[in-house]
Order: sequence, then C-alpha cells, then structure tokens
Amino acid sequence: MGTDLAVNPAELATLSSLIRARSSLLLIESHDELHALNLFVELRRQTHRPLLKWTASRGLVWLDRDQTLSDEFCDPEKALNHLANRRDRAIVLLMDFHPYLDNPVVVRRLRELARPAPDLQAPTLVLISPEISLPAELNRLALRFELQPPDRQTLERMVRAEAQRSGSGHGVGADQICAKTLDRLIDNLTGLTMKDARRLASNAIFDDGVLDHRDLKSIMQAKFDLLNPDGILSFELETARFADVAGMPRLKRWLTLRANVFRAPASPPGLDPPRGLLLLGVQGCGKSLAARAAAGLFAVPLLHLDFGALFNRFHGESERNLRDSLDAAEQMAPCVMWIDEIEKGLATSDSDGGTSRRMLGTFLTWLSEHRSRVFVAATANDISSLPPELMRKGRFDEIFFVDLPGQATRREILEIHLKRRQIEPAPFPLAKLAEVTRGFSGAELEYVVVSALYLAHAEGKALSTRHLVEEVKSTRPLSVVRDEEVKALRAWARERAVPA
Repeated sequence: MGTDLAVNPAELATLSSLIRARSSLLLIESHDELHALNLFVELRRQTHRPLLKWTASRGLVWLDRDQTLSDEFCDPEKALNHLANRRDRAIVLLMDFHPYLDNPVVVRRLRELARPAPDLQAPTLVLISPEISLPAELNRLALRFELQPPDRQTLERMVRAEAQRSGSGHGVGADQICAKTLDRLIDNLTGLTMKDARRLASNAIFDDGVLDHRDLKSIMQAKFDLLNPDGILSFELETARFADVAGMPRLKRWLTLRANVFRAPASPPGLDPPRGLLLLGVQGCGKSLAARAAAGLFAVPLLHLDFGALFNRFHGESERNLRDSLDAAEQMAPCVMWIDEIEKGLATSDSDGGTSRRMLGTFLTWLSEHRSRVFVAATANDISSLPPELMRKGRFDEIFFVDLPGQATRREILEIHLKRRQIEPAPFPLAKLAEVTRGFSGAELEYVVVSALYLAHAEGKALSTRHLVEEVKSTRPLSVVRDEEVKALRAWARERAVPA
C-alpha cells in the first residue's frame, strides 16, 4: 500500500513517541481511515515493525502486502488469542472494533494484552473507529491520539492535483486556478479531513474544470453541511447589509474599524481579531438585523446558533451539542456566529440537574479562551435574566444598547421599508410621519407600512398617506403598553452600556 499524500512530520513524530514509550493500546477516533493508515505505513518504514490490520470482513491482514493470515481470524476472539501468542512486537490496527467492546471475553483479552508489563515483545493495539466508547476496565490502559487536519501546503498540493486531474477532461488544468480564489478555498478547507477536503474541491472543479470565485459558495455550504449533521446551526452566505440598518452610527463605526483586522489572515502586531459584542435593547429595535449585518460588513458567512435546539433530555447530550456546535463554528472560521435572545438559552436553573449551569460554564470558558476568527454577535431583551458572569469584560469586546429610534432614524426606517416594497417614498410626508410615531420601534414601523398596504389593497387603491396615518393611530407601541419595563431598561443601560 502506498501513501496517498505526504505525512505531517510533527504528527508522525508524536505518534512515534507514543509507540516508543510502549503504549500498548491506542485509540484514534476519525472517519478518515486513509489518513491513519498512511501514518502507520510511514511509521513501519522507520521502525521496521510488522504491521497488521484487522477488519470484520477479512480478519488479520499484512498491510504492506495485503495478504490475509487466516479466514478464522475474522472472529475477534480468535484474532486476539492469536495476537497474544505473537512475539514479534507487531503493530495491529483494529478497524471498527467498537461493536465488540460489549463482549466481556473480548474486553478481558484486550485488558490482558494492554496491561503494563515488562514484556517488550507484546503487540501494540490501535483501535480506529469514527466513535469509540471504552468500558471502564480499559479506560486507564488506553491513550487517545488525535489526527491532525492537513496543513495549508498539503491542501494546496491536493487542490492543484485535483484541478489537473479533473480539469484534464476539459482541456484545462491547475493553471486555471485564480490565486485569490485558491487562498480563500484553502481557508474554507482548513479543519476538514483530507478525504472531505478532496471531495469538496473535486466537486467544485468537476463541472467546468476550473476553480474560481463562483465555486466558493457551494464549497462553503458543503463544508457547513459536513460539520453540522444535527442541524443545530443554520448557515447564511448572503447576509443583511448595513445599508438596511437605520441609525446605530456608533455601532457601525465600531464594526467598520475592526472589519479589516477580522478579515486579515494574520492580525497586525499588537492586535487580536475582534471577539464579539452583546446587543441589549428594546424589542423590535433592530438588534438581530444589526447582528446579521455584521457578517455582511465583515464579508464572512453567518452562523445562527439556536440555544433552544441544544437542549436534550438525555444526560450530557446538551453539553455535547454545545461543544460540537462551537467546534463547527471554529472550523467554519472566519465567520460571525449570531445568538439571538441569548438570555433564554443561558438562564440557569436548579430544576434541570445542573445542565444549564454546565452549559453556561462551557460557553463562558469558550468565549474567554477561543482564538479562532469567530465573531460572536449576541442579542438580549431581558437584562434581569442574563447571568452576571456573561457581562464582565473579557467575554465580549463591547456591550451596546439599542434604544428606541429617534425621529431622524424613524424617517429612515419608513423610507427603507417603502423602498423594499418598490414604493417611491418621495410623495409621502415622512418627516411628519416620523414625528407622530414617537416611541415606535423599527418592527412597529415596518408593521405600519405592511398594514397600510393591506388596507390599500382591500380598498383597491394605491398606498396613500391616509392609509399610513390610520395604521399609526390604531397601533399601540410596546413603549406604551410596557412603559415601566422599557423605562427601567433604558435607565439600566444609561450607565452600563454604550449607545448604539
């Protein structure tokens, strides 16, 4: 068997040190079997130790010459008994062996083979499966080895080779790759296994034999689908623009100053990539739209993390869902991760067996320690439900308060919503309408436009000022209905947050 690609020397050195230290039971959790096999083929060339592979379909096989020892060794117990009698220090790769770990005889035999002993002739067993859950008897005897994803140089060689192979049928080759596109493609393939990275690159090139900016969208969507099998995250490549966001000049300036640093592959000396912001404010005032527009300004994909979807009734599954989602976001970097109404997902309770507190701890630790280019844009309506640990410096770069829009902003909002519905705003007295809608949120102003359009349609007429004024008069804004709560929120934010 030949190696499919060059082995990472640092990864090989780590594995080699584990083998030299007489680790007798190793675990490798990965879907990329070929990557693991390549490492051990290269290790055999250095150590000259026998290399065997076990599968349920073929039993024990000499890996270097693809020769089966005996058909009877398809039985895992017989295979382990045979290995116990070998004295050639073989390295044995047990592929997809995890279903047999429920068998007490198999577990006992593995324990006997893996226990620390002065016998230098004992084999080294390596369990390679997509997921391995060891019984308690083997936990302390086993060491886990993490496969490293391919580096940028390896990915570039692979992409050029795929372009040459896939493009040859179209009369073009690797020279058809746009250099800027190649750099962005490698950004998007980083973190994937070589198997998945090759498949995505090959699919993008296959249709026309070239790789250009038109292929990036499909590659990013395919990568997201790979990383998010449970559907907890959602993905948007085309996001809102700040042209669609009225007002918020301080927030826009703050994000604009950080956009180039966030997009850059390497941060300038002394500057870390921005980590995120928390948007507090009155409901319906554009917090979610601003969070989504941040992704548009940064020119990166938007991931939406729904905290409610993370919770699972089985013990430990909620925390695992959160960890997997954060890992997926880091592998999608650079990106903006939007968390809407974060207080609903992080409000702690004593009635859930500690799940909410563990999830809060996991999320706070990740917020403080992650170094990936994942910009967190979180929104919140209810200050009283936010854990105080979330508010301290170091979690978010800044906390902004999104207040009810002023008169000039209300006019801009009305103009945006009229234009969005292909209605020319010039004939309407927007300044007067903005004046009489004092206390209206952005969502309520949109509702006025939409309701007026329904009224005009029912009358069989074009939208007029009369329709808009009638809807304004019939609307009771939240600032009136829940006056005390809105005033308390604004008073709290006056001393503790930056006005957006």
